[in-house]
Amino acid sequence: MMNRIVIVGATSGIGLATARIFIQEGWTVGIAGRREDLLTSSKDELGEELHARRIDVCDESASESLLALISECGGADVVLVASGFGKQNYSLDSITEIKTMQTNAVGFTRMVDSAYHYFESIGGGHIAAISSIAGTKGLGAAPSYSATKRMQSTYLQALTQLSRMNKAGVTFTDIRPGFVDTDFIKGSGMPMMMSPEKVARSIVKAIKAKRRKVVIDWKYSILVFFWKLIPDFIWEHISIKK
Repeated sequence: MMNRIVIVGATSGIGLATARIFIQEGWTVGIAGRREDLLTSSKDELGEELHARRIDVCDESASESLLALISECGGADVVLVASGFGKQNYSLDSITEIKTMQTNAVGFTRMVDSAYHYFESIGGGHIAAISSIAGTKGLGAAPSYSATKRMQSTYLQALTQLSRMNKAGVTFTDIRPGFVDTDFIKGSGMPMMMSPEKVARSIVKAIKAKRRKVVIDWKYSILVFFWKLIPDFIWEHISIKK
């Protein structure tokens, strides 16, 4: 029975909301994030049984820190990679684009690979990661964000195949939320905004059911279906305004 989860990127937003639910359900939970103050406040809120460790996925030492957190939890049955960065970037500020790439591509790969090797070494496990419906199409409002989210989904698909080829016993869940009321799009006026708590409830269900991929929620499943039908030559002429 799965009852130990480590969540990378859980000091706020969706990751923290997901940690709260698993704690309430009696799971052993470890959380990681960059900000020490938020880790401390999370332990104050959720109790001393919560395991917490500072991890910046962009640091080369992040892999060792993840394994240390897993050890503190007595092992892990699930690793959820919820860390990410992104901003609307109509001016194409290069610093923003590169930081997004470093977090969502390099940092993501570092964490997923570390979890994969850990689970392979113990005979199997479950990796879940939060990508986004933004990976469905290239979004002019957030170029590197949509590109890295597409990369994440493709990477998880490739590792699913690799795990089966190598008989590693590692399974994957690709979690693709729609617009969530977090700092990334706060004040943007995006439609159909969801709360982190609503998304977290769907994430918990998907992880427990070992879904291969899930779009959150049904309204966004319909939206993504129609997005995919739009030919590129039409999509590239659509203006997405602030």
